[in-house]
Amino acid sequence: MSKKKAVVSLGHEALGYTTLEQWDAVKVTAKALADLVEADYQLTITHSNGPQVSMIHKAMTELRRVYIDYTPAPMCVCSAMSQGYVGYDIQNSLRAELVSRGISTPVSTILTQVTVDPYDEAFYEPTKKIGRYMSKEDAETEIKKGNYVTEEPGKGYLRVVAAPRPIDIVEIESIRTLAEADQIVIACGGGGIPVIEQHHALKGASAVIEKDSIAGKLASELQADILIILTSVDYVYKNFNTEAREPIRSMTVAEAERYAAEGQFEAGTMLPKIEAAAAYLKAVPAGSVLITSLQHVKDAIKGRAGTVITA
Repeated sequence: MSKKKAVVSLGHEALGYTTLEQWDAVKVTAKALADLVEADYQLTITHSNGPQVSMIHKAMTELRRVYIDYTPAPMCVCSAMSQGYVGYDIQNSLRAELVSRGISTPVSTILTQVTVDPYDEAFYEPTKKIGRYMSKEDAETEIKKGNYVTEEPGKGYLRVVAAPRPIDIVEIESIRTLAEADQIVIACGGGGIPVIEQHHALKGASAVIEKDSIAGKLASELQADILIILTSVDYVYKNFNTEAREPIRSMTVAEAERYAAEGQFEAGTMLPKIEAAAAYLKAVPAGSVLITSLQHVKDAIKGRAGTVITA
């Protein structure tokens, strides 16, 4: 029996919010991923990077403030840095866990670029908050540079960047080659490094890409059998923030879209996951989507937990 091809999307809980938290968190995450490998899944893994890319951006900005000769790192470089060090921690922890179970499957990280449209509407209305809190003076300096900022009362100002829609995964053939060779691939971390095509060259964009959106895109491109989205809740729920909260154990794309239209899924948390699931299943109708928590994924693949979405 051939292995099932799975794209696994890891949320913040799988990584922690600081470097030290991440070292501990990925050890737990590695056990859950190794359980999937033992269950005969071939894994392509993508992950969030919100806290990590903000930390790097903040560090590079502060370095510039202390040492005038240093240049602040643009968002695309911060994204590349976060892909590298998050991938490094995941692949080493997962490799160690697999070897401890007698499994020698290679694990590797691909630095992944994703093209975006320079005229995407998101560039005109940035929404993603990043970096450190700034004073009003620092915020005015950012505005003069052409950057967007937003004020959070009592805390200060934050830079905001665009979250454009992904178009193409530049390194998809490399990812596909490794996946088809039954290797475990970590790719498109943090949504991928957003780039814009300019005369055969790729130029980094001052933006971030939704990791749920790229997970659906990656699963579609690889024609995966299943997209597994690991998040902080065991199920997708109706009436989530009320006493009438009810787990949804299974639904079709049509049902998911109806619930979304009713406002059942919160923007910025569950709604992007539902949208990614629908996009993938419209491209790969024979596939399925599983949304659950990291702690319950072993039971979820056996049908004992989680929400399953089908075309």
